[in-house]
Amino acid sequence: MAKLEGKVALVTGASKGIGAAIAKALAAQGAAVVVTYASSQSGAEAVVEAIKEAGGKAVTAGGDVSNAADAARLVQAAIDQFGRLDIVVNNSGVYQFGTIEEITEQQFHHQFNINVLGLLLVTQAAVKHLGEGASIINISSGATRITPPATAIYSGTKGAVDAITGVLALELGPRKIRVNAINPGYVETEGTHSAGVAGSDLEASFIARTPLGRAGQPEDIGDIAVFLASDDARWLTGEHLLASGGMR
Repeated sequence: MAKLEGKVALVTGASKGIGAAIAKALAAQGAAVVVTYASSQSGAEAVVEAIKEAGGKAVTAGGDVSNAADAARLVQAAIDQFGRLDIVVNNSGVYQFGTIEEITEQQFHHQFNINVLGLLLVTQAAVKHLGEGASIINISSGATRITPPATAIYSGTKGAVDAITGVLALELGPRKIRVNAINPGYVETEGTHSAGVAGSDLEASFIARTPLGRAGQPEDIGDIAVFLASDDARWLTGEHLLASGGMR
């Protein structure tokens, strides 16, 4: 039997990249998935179509995770469409890098609103529907370990995600709800291609520092999410899984 048969998952920011790979991986193991998006409805619909073509179940839901009403509506989509919610993957995130001299208030609030407030609002809306054995998975970043230059805001948001993961693991543990984080290292996505990182000297430097000798792929993270969502990870909560191919 598939590891997640009968479960329902909500994956935020799942129209592309790591979120899309997580949604597909959860669906492949039997979960019905709500694929959420902020702006790319077509991307989310393509993910749903791929899941359905593979024999899975999925629907789309659009909204801004940093808006409380939208966050509640995304969660309600899981209840309305599938009748329950068992797995929440807080994947929505944005980044913009710059030195301390280049930081603006707008950059700060934009990144913290989506990466941190959005996680809190979605989780707040979801917990009323989560029961014993539920799993919350927060997508953090390996940046919290290596703190690269010019990432003060982004690394700060992901440091907050790490801290919140620990807090919620303690807070929700008595309800038998597990809360863990995945901290990816460098992962090749549509975003790294559009930003000109893929194929660049910067990417080469990341790979040179990675003992396993390659860039991470979204599917690498998807499989880890399946593990954390499944009963295989029943004794894990409050953990931060560094998924970086050994890069530190």
